[in-house]
Amino acid sequence: MIELDLPGVGSEDIGVEINDREPAISGEIKERERKGVMRHRTRRTGRFEFRVVPPGDVPAENVNAALSDGVLSVTVPKAQSAKARHVEIKKGD
Repeated sequence: MIELDLPGVGSEDIGVEINDREPAISGEIKERERKGVMRHRTRRTGRFEFRVVPPGDVPAENVNAALSDGVLSVTVPKAQSAKARHVEIKKGD
């Protein structure tokens, strides 16, 4: 699960892509129109890009993204090779 705080950003300003095995999230935080003089700004604006390399291959068809209350959640399923599996212990002679 990848979560990014993107307050005030609409889904139309965000792109999620899978290149090879690397999820890439990019977009733009646009500055809101204001009247008057801006004395101090704490919210950043402009283009952004976030990349992460998970272990194993990423099945691109199973990646999901949702934007809710300014938080982008991208679900990347584990690769079969990265999942733990139970190994049965056999009795020896």
